[in-house]
Amino acid sequence: MGISERIKELRTSKKLTQSALAAEVGLTYVQIGRYETSKSAPSAEVLQKLAAALNTTTDYLMNGSNDEVVSAQLTDKELLSQFREVEKLDQQDKHLIKTFIDAFLTKRKIQQLAS
Repeated sequence: MGISERIKELRTSKKLTQSALAAEVGLTYVQIGRYETSKSAPSAEVLQKLAAALNTTTDYLMNGSNDEVVSAQLTDKELLSQFREVEKLDQQDKHLIKTFIDAFLTKRKIQQLAS
């Protein structure tokens, strides 16, 4: 399966029309159709926008990686939006947020083990 098939598969699984996906990434439905039929290949910038709109990674779109992290799809839209904002932060702030998340998850695991 190539990039064109993965774009179409993800788009249809999310019940998006070509027009809806195009509007979300700032393109025309004609261009989305070209990507889905392999008549054109998205630029790196467009690929990133497509990945964000389809809740996946550029790695998955390009390579079809079966890696658990890549194949997992975040369905909580608010959480997804927050993660997108975190990605814009500098490395020090990202590290701090990762530390908070890790501490919370570790605490939760310990609580589950204790009960």
